[in-house]
Amino acid sequence: MIKNIVFDMGKVLIRFEPELFMEHVGVAEEDRELLLREVYQSLEWARMDRGSLTDSEAAEIMCRRLPQRLHTQVHRLVDQWDRPILPVEGMAELVKELKDAGYRIYLLSNASLRQHVYWPRIPGSEYFDGTLVSADEKLVKPQFEIYRRLFEKFSLQPEQCLFIDDSPMNIEASFCCGMAGIVFHNDVNELRLKLKDFGIKI
Repeated sequence: MIKNIVFDMGKVLIRFEPELFMEHVGVAEEDRELLLREVYQSLEWARMDRGSLTDSEAAEIMCRRLPQRLHTQVHRLVDQWDRPILPVEGMAELVKELKDAGYRIYLLSNASLRQHVYWPRIPGSEYFDGTLVSADEKLVKPQFEIYRRLFEKFSLQPEQCLFIDDSPMNIEASFCCGMAGIVFHNDVNELRLKLKDFGIKI
């Protein structure tokens, strides 16, 4: 019987769309491919998620590869992509319904150390019973160890948990650790139907 619903954050609770961030920061069209590669698709971004670099350290390294004229934008793309927060429509309402129905709600997210700064601004975050962020643990999904750490930290039984993530690889790993999951396709109505298939009462 499912008692706990575990959510990913980026592309599940909030939109994570580099093109929108670059537009908001005012990156010129001709620079977007370069900054997409050197910021959001960089090794440094992955190291931020693992907690081996702070956001500011990562931005400084990125800047070494890029012309001076782009340095301010690099720092804004790293430090301010969450201004404003872009929620996935309907997800905060779903989280509240699940909480009101008696389910315990948890977060399992690959995110940098700065996640704790913007987490309270994410709609629905107030309903969560606990959060586990990759940078704090020095582990990232889909490593099995991060799922086991989630179970240990919150005294959860894997078979009583259901995980929602946009990455099939992360859901496959959760299955290997005994936790069922749903791949989220940016469609809250589809997610509601899949939750009902698992017997979730909403």
